Amino acid sequence: MAVSVALLVVLSAGLGLWVRARLPSDEQLASEIAARFEQASGIGLRIGAAHWALRPSPVIELMEVATAQARPITVRHIVVRPRLASLWRRKVAIEEVAVSGAVLPSASVRAFRGRWEGGDTAVALAGGWALTEVPVETLRLRDISWIDWRDIALAYDVDLRFDRHWRPREGEIRRPGVSPPASLRVEREGEDDRWRTLIEVGGGTWNGTTRLEADNDGRMRLTATLAAKSVELTQFLRAFGRHSAVEGKMNGPTEVNAEAANVGDLIRHLHTRTRFTIAPAMLTGFDLAKAVTAPASARGGQTRLDTLTGTLDTQSTDNGVILRYSQLKARSGVLTASGAATVLNRKLDGEAAVDIVDGVVGVPLKLGGTLDAPVLSLTGAALAGAAVGTAVLPGVGTAIGARVGQAMDKLLGPDDAKPSRKPPTPGKAPAKR
Repeated sequence: MAVSVALLVVLSAGLGLWVRARLPSDEQLASEIAARFEQASGIGLRIGAAHWALRPSPVIELMEVATAQARPITVRHIVVRPRLASLWRRKVAIEEVAVSGAVLPSASVRAFRGRWEGGDTAVALAGGWALTEVPVETLRLRDISWIDWRDIALAYDVDLRFDRHWRPREGEIRRPGVSPPASLRVEREGEDDRWRTLIEVGGGTWNGTTRLEADNDGRMRLTATLAAKSVELTQFLRAFGRHSAVEGKMNGPTEVNAEAANVGDLIRHLHTRTRFTIAPAMLTGFDLAKAVTAPASARGGQTRLDTLTGTLDTQSTDNGVILRYSQLKARSGVLTASGAATVLNRKLDGEAAVDIVDGVVGVPLKLGGTLDAPVLSLTGAALAGAAVGTAVLPGVGTAIGARVGQAMDKLLGPDDAKPSRKPPTPGKAPAKR
C-alpha cells in the first residue's frame, strides 16, 4: 500500500542518516527525507522543519509537511519513536508513529497508485535496512481529514496496534465530535486472521465478525458478517455528511466481501449486501399516495410507511459508492408499493409500482431526480395507457391502463427511441385519423 511504503521511506531515510552521520543537523535530516521520498515516488516533498533527539528516548519529528502536487497532501506534525537497539542492526522497529492534522484530498492520494507496485518495500529499504517482524507497533492518527470526490472533508481519529505481517491486534476508527458516536472497533481473536467487529452508529450497533484469507499467490479475500440493530438512518448518514431520504430504525444482516492483491485495493473494491427492514419508516421528498393520481403534485411531500423492506448492494468506486436497491417493498395501510433503484453521486434512477389492490393492480412510476429532491413520474406510454383507462373505466381502469401502457413500453422500446405523442384528454376518445 502506497501509504505504508511512503512511511517506510521517511523512516529509513531518517534512520539511515542517523547511522551514517551519527549527529546530523535538523536541516540534513529534512533534506535527506525529502530527497528519498521524491526518488521513490516521483513526487516532491516539502518539510517545514525537522528535529531529532536520542534522549530521553529516540524521536524524529517533522512539521508542516506537504507534497508537491496541484492540491497537496499536508500534515501538520509527524512523530516517530524508533527502538534504539534495532538502529545499530539496521532494523526498522518503531514503537509508535503519531500523525496529527493531516489533509488528504482523494485525487492527490490516487496519484500515488502504482508508484510502488504491490507495496514494494525494496525501494524504501535501500541501504541494507530490513523490517523486523513488527515494523510499527502502534499507529495513532488525530484530526485526519479525508476529502472525497465531492470536495467534502470528514475528520477521523485512528488507533492501531499491530501484530506480525501488519495484522492489527486491535484498532479503532472514530468520527470525532459526532453525536451519537460513530466508530468502528476490531479485536483480533487468537492468532487467526479473524476479528471481532464492533460498530456503533446512528444510536444502534452493527456488530459481527471479519475474516481475512490470503492465497499462495498473495491475493487476499476479505469477508464479514454483520447485523444492524436499531440503526437510525438519519443520524447514521448525518455522521458522514450525507442526507437520508428515509427516516426510521434499520435492522437486518449485512455481508461484506472484497478480493484484491493488497489492502488498499481491498478497500477500493469493497462490496456489501444488506437485507433490511425499517418499521415504521418515513419517506421524505414525495407523497406516495398522491403519486397514484397526480405524480407531479407528489413532489415535496412525505409518506408514512408501516414497513419498508429490501436489499441494498453497495460497490466502492473511485467516483463514489454505487447503491443498488432491489426487492423493495413498502406498505402504508392498504397501499403497497414495490420497486428497484440505483443511486450514484446521489442521482436516483429506478422504477416502482404503487398497488391499489395488493400485488394485482398497480400504477407504474419512474423514479428520478436526486436523493435530496426525488421525482416520481409516469412514462409516456404509461401516461397514455392511464388516459385510455380513464376513458373506458374510471378508477381501477386508470391503473390497469397505466400498467398495460408500461408493459407495451418495455416491449417496444424506451420513450426516447420513439416520437413523442401527446396523450388524449381523459374522458375523451382518441381522435380519428
